[in-house]
Amino acid sequence: MSIVASHLTKFYGTQKALNDVSFEIPKGQIVGLLGPNGAGKSTLMKILTTYLPADEGTATVNEFSVEAEPLNVRKHIGYLPENNPLYLDMYIREYLAFSASLYLPESSIKSAVEEIIEKTLLTSESHKTIGQLSKGFRQRVGLAAALIHQPEVLILDEPTTGLDPNQLLEIRQLILELGREKTVLLSTHIMQEVDALCDRVLIVHKGDLVVDTLKKDVDNIGDLFHEVTK
Repeated sequence: MSIVASHLTKFYGTQKALNDVSFEIPKGQIVGLLGPNGAGKSTLMKILTTYLPADEGTATVNEFSVEAEPLNVRKHIGYLPENNPLYLDMYIREYLAFSASLYLPESSIKSAVEEIIEKTLLTSESHKTIGQLSKGFRQRVGLAAALIHQPEVLILDEPTTGLDPNQLLEIRQLILELGREKTVLLSTHIMQEVDALCDRVLIVHKGDLVVDTLKKDVDNIGDLFHEVTK
């Protein structure tokens, strides 16, 4: 399994953000993580990406423990957080080369940067600094940085935030292509995105995993979401 979560529980003070959450995701599956604001989605993603420790339970990514082997986990994941942190004064190629240097030998950096610029459709803007870009193109730069080292697992928190309709379609197509060879866990509030992209749906509500189902087994994701989170 690419991702295994077992009885994950997380507290912030006395507030329980996650409550005994367990699931497994095999390679090559695109999984939508849904839930109202404050449901625990970002907390779960931060635990899987080793940014936060769980208070109880265990998790593995590509069979590496997020608690005991965090560096190995980070080598195998690409993470796009909801609030995409970028160095606005850096040029796109400069920033992606910096990101690549964290993972790749120097001899591979230039080709990796050019390949990911083409794949994420950044070519037309690649001469600019990140600060000169629209929000949608900044989101693409964050996605490019998450993909630069060819990770086997992608964890994407609201990956299409701020994209215009054309950009939305292009990034959705890219995620679909990536899902053929990688495991993708993505958080979204957009039900159409789940319909367009996901093989499977996890719904978290008040820290509990209340739904884990294949999309094909659900007539209407929106109706299900509203039923279990009302």
